[in-house]
Amino acid sequence: MNVTHVGLPVRDAERSVAFYASHFGFDPATATTHDDGTVIVRNRDAFDLALHPDAGVAAPLHPFLHVGFRLTDADAVRAVLADLRAAGAEIVEEWDEPGYVALKCADPDGHRVEVYWEP
Repeated sequence: MNVTHVGLPVRDAERSVAFYASHFGFDPATATTHDDGTVIVRNRDAFDLALHPDAGVAAPLHPFLHVGFRLTDADAVRAVLADLRAAGAEIVEEWDEPGYVALKCADPDGHRVEVYWEP
């Protein structure tokens, strides 16, 4: 059994699609909008984000709650970190140690997103 999607409440689905496309490889061309306003967007690994509009989002929902992306090498994580910094994204946590390189950032609604590498 594989995890295939995660659902997040968002204030502005278009803004969230743009954020996840710019930094995490989601393809805006795959975005579909459903009758309830939920936008589903897919990345190259066939993982979906279901972004449901909710004007009252108060995030982070809990400081530990996050979505994580494992990368194949430490330099790839460092490149994402540099990209996020250049874009002005809020970096919440970061580590760069032998055997573990990671970051957590906040998406436009304050949800935490982790990018990490470990052998």
